[in-house]
Amino acid sequence: MTEHPRIELDPKVLAGKPVIRGTRLAVEFILELLAAGQSEQEIQANYPGLTRDDILACLSYASYLAHEYKTYPIHA
Repeated sequence: MTEHPRIELDPKVLAGKPVIRGTRLAVEFILELLAAGQSEQEIQANYPGLTRDDILACLSYASYLAHEYKTYPIHA
């Protein structure tokens, strides 16, 4: 993925997991909240520093990974 201004990977923060820049909130955590049915407004209420653009960046990152993941069948 080309560098995203809102997502960072730093080996010193959460063992290098992608996080929202300037926080310790992992992209996977935000995605889990969304998958569990929490609304954008609920997430922002619980994490006041989070913006709509941060949440959209998490979705963008997930979309990138889904597009990049490829499987290749191995015929025995």
